[in-house]
Amino acid sequence: MKNYSNLFTKIHIMFVQLVLVGVYVSFIYKGAADASISPMEKHEKETLYSAIQGFVGNEWNGSFLYPDPCGWTTIEGVSCDFSNGFWHVTDLTIGDLYDNSLRCSQAAEFREHLFELKHLKSLSFSNCFLSDQHKPIPISNWDSLANSLESLEFRSNPGLIGTIPPSFGYLKNLQSLVLLENGLEGEIPEALVNLTKLKRLVLAGNNFVGPIPTSLGRLTNLLILDTSRNFLSGALPVTIGDLSLLIKLDLSNNRLDGKLPKQIGGLKSLTLLDLSHNNFSWGLPEVFQEMDSLEELVLSDNPIGDYVARIQWGNLKNLEMLDLSNMGLKGNIPNSMTEMKKLRFLSLSNNTLSGTIPSKFEKIPTINALYLDGNDFTGKLEFSPRFYTKLRSRFRASGNVNLCLFLKLTSTRHVPEGVKQCEQESTVDSKDSDPSLKNEYLSQNSHHVITSLGHSGLVLSPFTFCYVARMILMALLWIVFL
Repeated sequence: MKNYSNLFTKIHIMFVQLVLVGVYVSFIYKGAADASISPMEKHEKETLYSAIQGFVGNEWNGSFLYPDPCGWTTIEGVSCDFSNGFWHVTDLTIGDLYDNSLRCSQAAEFREHLFELKHLKSLSFSNCFLSDQHKPIPISNWDSLANSLESLEFRSNPGLIGTIPPSFGYLKNLQSLVLLENGLEGEIPEALVNLTKLKRLVLAGNNFVGPIPTSLGRLTNLLILDTSRNFLSGALPVTIGDLSLLIKLDLSNNRLDGKLPKQIGGLKSLTLLDLSHNNFSWGLPEVFQEMDSLEELVLSDNPIGDYVARIQWGNLKNLEMLDLSNMGLKGNIPNSMTEMKKLRFLSLSNNTLSGTIPSKFEKIPTINALYLDGNDFTGKLEFSPRFYTKLRSRFRASGNVNLCLFLKLTSTRHVPEGVKQCEQESTVDSKDSDPSLKNEYLSQNSHHVITSLGHSGLVLSPFTFCYVARMILMALLWIVFL
């Protein structure tokens, strides 16, 4: 009887639990259902539609959306959050990006209604303004989005002209500012220093001029700084070293010059540093060897003019890509350069480096590309046939007039182009280099050795003398024991 009582008790408890779960699920479902049919505030809906029409044309009216762009029928390019019984627009993406349905018309324009969307966190414009449209970024009203906007992007708008509005400085909560491949010009405004929460600043592919502001060093939360492919000039400010959290710094393809500051060594978290295609000079700062987080270092096409051996390259244990081409470097390749165990790509092309090429490069397990062309290297390439087969055309050593390759010992079709064949060494010496070749040589030319015994004036090589002495000793032993 007691067992039945326990059984009924357990069944009762399970029933109560099922009821509670059912009530909870019903509540959640009802909340979700209410959210899916709850409207957007009338003013916010009208504001959104007008802002969208400014870019895509007035023929778009959202009539196919029920009850609005955040309800049952949504639209690519608009995202919302549900709070206080209403939907609010938080993300707006305009333009030809992925499968976005909000494509810009030829008459695309910014309307003031855009700045009335008080809950906007992310705003993006891509491929909206063509090169013949010449539209500037609105100068005013950005302060109305100061409390909400966290990401602002203008990508691939060649017709977007003018300068960066100083009013961007009001966007105190902005974490990402991307102005990529537009037609913007002028200098980088000092007002950007007010964006203290900024983690990503991308200004690449525009027509910006002037120096990099020293005040950018105050954006200490920056993780990514990319000002590549502009016309920036002047020296790299020493305050760049204050950006200690940076993981990517790309200043390539500008007109920057002067000496690289030693403060750049303060970027201990940096994984990518690209300073290529500028006019930096006065040598390589030794602090590079302290930046052991680096995975990619590109300094090519700068008139650095220094000795490559100044750096202890072996300290860069994480380096995977190193491009030092066309920099006026000189001296021998240091052994420390063969100690980077993760190195995949190395280019030393078009410098004035000399000496021999270390064969230890072959022992780097990850090496996949090695470009040594256009230098003054001498001696013989000592890599194995397997190495040339592995790298194929990704190994280059042409343009080194005093460098050679012993082709007869390289049984591979993937022979480096532009490297001459080494001159043949003397017959005996070349055979002495390999025991199997020595035996073959002696078996083919033994009669020359025997004949030479009757000529006291002939000077024998040490190897031939030993061979003849051994033959005489064997003959004497045969006579004694016979």
